[in-house]
Amino acid sequence: MGISKGSAQWNGGFKDGKGSMKPGHAAEVLFSVGTRFEGQQGSNPEELIGAALSGCFSMALSVGLEKAGLKPTRIQTNADVHLDKQGDGFAITTIDLVTEATIPGANDAQFQKIAEETKKGCPVSKALGGVNITLKAKLAT
Repeated sequence: MGISKGSAQWNGGFKDGKGSMKPGHAAEVLFSVGTRFEGQQGSNPEELIGAALSGCFSMALSVGLEKAGLKPTRIQTNADVHLDKQGDGFAITTIDLVTEATIPGANDAQFQKIAEETKKGCPVSKALGGVNITLKAKLAT
């Protein structure tokens, strides 16, 4: 298929440093200790992981639905990425996915089954195999 690229640069020490992350064809994203751990305005690597998983899941869900003969008109997915202290460092321990989809003609049982299969099979979910990923899927009315 293809190779997706990303890069990052960090300038300075841990506490006083600032960095930037650059997805291949997207805008640069700035981050720092303050944006990652202190709630300051800006982004962090965990937000990019959440966005990547949300995007991959939504796209893969549309494929799974279409294979089942359903045509979604809208899929909205959010991810809450939990970064927790573990020993001397930190780890992403859980990602809570919440998705809502508008799918004419779908029933909830069918939708839930396809959503669960998608959670297990999307490429970003597979890459995050060491992380507990939860899913709440809602069929919009």
